[in-house]
Amino acid sequence: MQWLWDGLVQTYAILAIVPVVPFALIYAGYAAYVGDRKKAIRLAMDVTTPLLIGCVSVLFNQIFNSGFGFYGILLLMLLGGGLLGNLQYRTKGKLDARRIVRAVWRIGFFAMSAMYVLLMAIGVIGSLWRI
Repeated sequence: MQWLWDGLVQTYAILAIVPVVPFALIYAGYAAYVGDRKKAIRLAMDVTTPLLIGCVSVLFNQIFNSGFGFYGILLLMLLGGGLLGNLQYRTKGKLDARRIVRAVWRIGFFAMSAMYVLLMAIGVIGSLWRI
């Protein structure tokens, strides 16, 4: 059973190193299968988000010598969900949890993509500077 867990961890690590590759593969495959490009891009975003969260949290921890990366991302996503829920309740008078989670998840994709590019650039420049 340990070999299965180790295999899953290794697969996740390989996919999370360069999250653009799984995004492109999922997008191309699903767009070819279904023919709907909007659904394909949404699915690719939804699948790539956990990879980005893992990669950004590790990059944050490595660059800033911290252990707060994952928890900081989780905190920001929970705060975003609370703010969106408050906004939805004030405007519509009721909460649609599914829409809130989807919105936070997709906003998280864009935020994590930007943070991935920024932290990867900082990490590469920092490693070159130390040489």
